[in-house]
Amino acid sequence: MTTAIEDFLREDVGTDDVTTNAIVPAQHRSRAKIVAKAPGVIAGQGFAKEVFMTLDRDIAYREHKEDGEAVSPGDVIATVEGATRAILTAERVALNILQRLSGIATLTKVFVDAASGTKARILDTRKTTPGMRAMEKYAVTMGGGTNHRSNLTEMALIKENHVAVAGSIRLAVERVRARSSVPVEVEVRTMEELKQALEAKVERIMLDNWDTASMRDAVAFVAGRVPLEASGNMTVERVREVAATGVDLISVGALTHSARALDMSLLHEGVDT
Repeated sequence: MTTAIEDFLREDVGTDDVTTNAIVPAQHRSRAKIVAKAPGVIAGQGFAKEVFMTLDRDIAYREHKEDGEAVSPGDVIATVEGATRAILTAERVALNILQRLSGIATLTKVFVDAASGTKARILDTRKTTPGMRAMEKYAVTMGGGTNHRSNLTEMALIKENHVAVAGSIRLAVERVRARSSVPVEVEVRTMEELKQALEAKVERIMLDNWDTASMRDAVAFVAGRVPLEASGNMTVERVREVAATGVDLISVGALTHSARALDMSLLHEGVDT
């Protein structure tokens, strides 16, 4: 992840932090604390530490809240001690990552809690920020969610456009099997397509934009022969109802594409050590 963080810093800093480097002596050292301003779940401490240490390898970053831990407004998330220039220059990138990932973990926890008491697991999707997928999927796990495939190599997901080109679900599955041994999932829109996917002996079936009554029918028909994933316009209000149908998995694009950043601040204590 070092390359990504270096890219983030390069984007933010440019060639010189003209403000900090003009005001702060090169040898000045100090402490700062990162404080939560809203309730949520923390994720991204290791990445934030790496941001600071990229600019000062001797910096001391102490976690007061671990990833996956709940926080309340006013809680100290971490303290940072080292070169003041490094702390101030790294501040924005470190906070951006912490806030973004903590927002994802927080929203994921809301969905996971909504499905509690059922067997359904909450999945993420590939609807992630380019360059931050690994970080964002990590944040999902910190909120109690489960990762779907990380890239197009790990799993075959046959969607309606693939079926349209192949001519049928059976032919689409056969073409994938002839090329690769990865698990195969098929997106289906009707009971007839569900039957075809079962006959093709795929590893998972996605019920795309099905109403809850139809999902219950699908669960009863499949009877545990293959895991069923519900997908499409999942909201916190709807996910409990969907989970109660008996599906095994619920994929939620909103975990990563609509999560609100968890508000926090870095407060400089101004102590020259």
